[in-house]
Amino acid sequence: MPSRTFLALAGWTAAAVAATLTGLAAVEIIGDGITGSTDGKAISSKQAEQQLDAAKGSLSPDPGQSQGQGEGQNTGQGTATPTAPPDTGTPTPTPSPTATATAVRKTFSTPGGTAIAVCEGATVRLLSWAPAQGYGVDSADPGPDDEHVEVKFEGSAGKVELRVRCVNGRPSGSWKQDD
Repeated sequence: MPSRTFLALAGWTAAAVAATLTGLAAVEIIGDGITGSTDGKAISSKQAEQQLDAAKGSLSPDPGQSQGQGEGQNTGQGTATPTAPPDTGTPTPTPSPTATATAVRKTFSTPGGTAIAVCEGATVRLLSWAPAQGYGVDSADPGPDDEHVEVKFEGSAGKVELRVRCVNGRPSGSWKQDD
């Protein structure tokens, strides 16, 4: 009988070790897919902007479509959903390079989250926003607007409101936190 108990214990131990190793291998494989090339580290605002620019470049508009259309419309949940205007069959003129050269983009970080805004002359709009861990998006007014745009993050640590306006053609933001 003692040999049967020993075999059962050895079998159970082998099964537990195999299950643990399989789980660790799966987490390693999934982790690489989730974190990509950042090795699980947080990325800087500049890296985030570069990745957004690269992603926007991969959503290249149709040749007859004007720039700015098809870029995506923010859904208020911090993610952009690509949109396209109805095809009327009439080509839309593409804006000249000087029209887009005046756009100035800036990233704003708050305890509640991060937002990217752009000023085109005196008009401001939010390109994207994402809540920090432990926060969610309470509301967002992405614009475009001649006065200001805003996003409100809410979490267990309180509410954070970020307002952005254009000052001399450049995004300028301020935020306040309510407990």
